[in-house]
Amino acid sequence: MWGFVAQRADRFPERTLLADHHGQRLNGREFRDRAEAVAAGLYGQGIEPGSVVSWLLPTTIDTLVLMAALARLGAVQQPIIPMLSEREVAHLTGISNPALLISVDELRGTPFGGRARSLAAGRGFQVLIHDQDHPLPTGDPAVLPLPPTDAEAPRWLYATSGTSSDPKAVWHCDRSVIGTTAGYNATLAIDADDVYPVAFPVAHIGGAAMLISALMSGHSLLLFDVFDAQRSPLVMAEAGATMLGSALPFLRSYIAAQQAAGPSALFPKLRFCISGGAPKPPSLDAEVRAVLGGAGVVSSYGLTECPMFTVTSLDEPIESRATSEGSPMPGVEVHICNPDGSRVADGEEGEIRVARAPQLMLGYANPAHAVDGFDDQGRFRTGDLGRFNEFGAVQVTGRLKEIIIRNAENISTKEVGDTLLSHPDIADAAVVGIPDPRTGERCVAAVVPQPGATVDLASIAQHCLSAGLAKFKLPEDLVIFEAIPRSGLGKVATSELRKAVLERLGR
Repeated sequence: MWGFVAQRADRFPERTLLADHHGQRLNGREFRDRAEAVAAGLYGQGIEPGSVVSWLLPTTIDTLVLMAALARLGAVQQPIIPMLSEREVAHLTGISNPALLISVDELRGTPFGGRARSLAAGRGFQVLIHDQDHPLPTGDPAVLPLPPTDAEAPRWLYATSGTSSDPKAVWHCDRSVIGTTAGYNATLAIDADDVYPVAFPVAHIGGAAMLISALMSGHSLLLFDVFDAQRSPLVMAEAGATMLGSALPFLRSYIAAQQAAGPSALFPKLRFCISGGAPKPPSLDAEVRAVLGGAGVVSSYGLTECPMFTVTSLDEPIESRATSEGSPMPGVEVHICNPDGSRVADGEEGEIRVARAPQLMLGYANPAHAVDGFDDQGRFRTGDLGRFNEFGAVQVTGRLKEIIIRNAENISTKEVGDTLLSHPDIADAAVVGIPDPRTGERCVAAVVPQPGATVDLASIAQHCLSAGLAKFKLPEDLVIFEAIPRSGLGKVATSELRKAVLERLGR
C-alpha cells in the first residue's frame, strides 16, 4: 500500500487528495510527508513492523493519515467501527491483543477514551487518545526502517459486520485490500478529476479501498466525520462532487436536497451514484436519473471477507442496472450453487459463492470459522442467495444468513433475538427485517409477553442497551404475538413471521 502513497505524491504532488467539511486539505505530497512523520512518531513510541495497532476513530483526514503511517511502518492494523458496543470492542481487541489502541476520547456522547483505558488496565496494552486536543505523534522519518515489500503478509484485521452474535475477525493483506481497486477504477472510468465524498466509517474495509482508489487515480476524497442530512449534501455540491454514495439513506438525502433546491442542478458535475452495503429498491436508479441526473445508480456487492467483487458497468443496460449488483470484476469467478455445491442452471437461484478473487481474505483469525465459510472446493460461501441475469450481472435475491442490513450496517437477528429472550417479561421472541425506503431495512421485534406482563418498545430498547447491544441494532418496531410461528423442529418460520409482521404493521 505504501507504494501507492509514494506514487501519488510523485504523480500528483499538488493536487488535493483529502479534504474535509471543516475546510482542511492535504495534497499528495503533504499526505505522504505527514504519514511518514506520524509513522516516525509511532516508531518512537515502540511501534515496529509487525506490531498490532487497533484504532477506533471517525472519518477524518488524520484517520487516513494514520492508516498510511501504519502501512509505512509495516504494522498490523485493526480498524474498529465506532458504532460497535463496548462488549464488541473488548471481544475484537481480545482477538488481536494489540500493543496500542488509538481511540477518540468522546464521540456523539460515547466515552470511548474511558472505555479504552478500562480495557487497557485489564489487558496491559497502551492507549493513545487522538482528537483535536490530542494530535497524532510525529517524529523524524530518517529513523524509520525501510518500507515493507511483502504484499501477502497479514497486515489488516477487520471485523465482520455482525452476521454472528460476535463479529468475526478477518485477515487481509495489502494485496487483498488493494485487489478490488484496479477493477473498480477501470470499470467506472475514475480519473483525477473525480471528487468522491466519504460519509461512512472508514474503519470499514471500504475506507481503505476508497483511499487506494484515490491514490491510484489521482482523484480527491471529501471526508465527513458527521453526516448531516440537510447540510452535508450542500457541502458536497459546493465541492463539485462527481460521484455520490453509498447506501440508501445517503442517496435519499441527496434526492431530498435537490428537491429542496428547486430546478437548478445541485450536482452539475455528477457522473453517477454508487450503491453498496444495503438493499436498494429497483425504482432507485430511475429516481436518481430523474432528480439528480448523471448515469443513475451503479452498484457493488461484497462482504468484509471479499469486498466489492462485483461492480456495475456504465455500459450495462438500465433494466439490468436497476435490479442487479453488477458483474464480477476482472479476476473474480463467481458460482451460483445448490446446497450440495453443484452449480445451478443459468438464471436459477442459489447461494453466491466466490471461486477466486484477488480481494478474497487470507482467512479468519479463528480457523474454526472457515468450516462454514468455505465449501469442500475451497469456494467462499457468501451466505447470500442470488442468480445471474441475462446480462451476466449478479442479482442478490435473499440471504441464507439471517441478518438485517440497516443504514449499510449488518444486524444479526440471532443476537438481537437472544437479547430479547433474556428480558424477564418476554416468553418468546424473534427478529425480522422488513423493507424501509430510507434505511434499506427496519429491525422488528416479534414478542410473546410472559403471562400477565406487558412490554413496550422503550423498555425493550433499555433492556437491550443494558445487555450490551449496540444502539444501531435496537429494534425500531414491536409486534406482539400470542405465539411465534415455528417449524416442527422449533426453528422460527421466518417467511411466515415476516408476512405476519408486515400485515400487523399495515405494510
